[in-house]
Amino acid sequence: MAVISAPTAPTHAIDHARFTALATPSRGSAETSVWRVELASGAPATPHRLTREEVWVLLDGQADVSLDGQTSRANTGDAIVVPPGTEFAITAVGVEPLHAVCLPVGGQGQIGDGDPFTPDWVR
Repeated sequence: MAVISAPTAPTHAIDHARFTALATPSRGSAETSVWRVELASGAPATPHRLTREEVWVLLDGQADVSLDGQTSRANTGDAIVVPPGTEFAITAVGVEPLHAVCLPVGGQGQIGDGDPFTPDWVR
């Protein structure tokens, strides 16, 4: 399948975050998952780790990004590379929500000492 039509609404919502699955195994991709993420400005981030590298590309907005305890500011057009096993948190800052695209197939999240899990939006 060469073209996968975009969903008309977010496919998953958790508190202040909305995820729209664009290309996932359940939608036809085999090796890469891509989804659009919207984070409400100022909402608290959930620190977590990933089992595989994750890349975020900010489409619009700004974010404070914490990687292994180091905080940086990311702006529209910036890419954020999160190495596997690295504690990561992202908080939208400013007036508008943050929009980004971002996890390879098979990647899992982990919060604290909890077991790794596969988020619904990457399936």
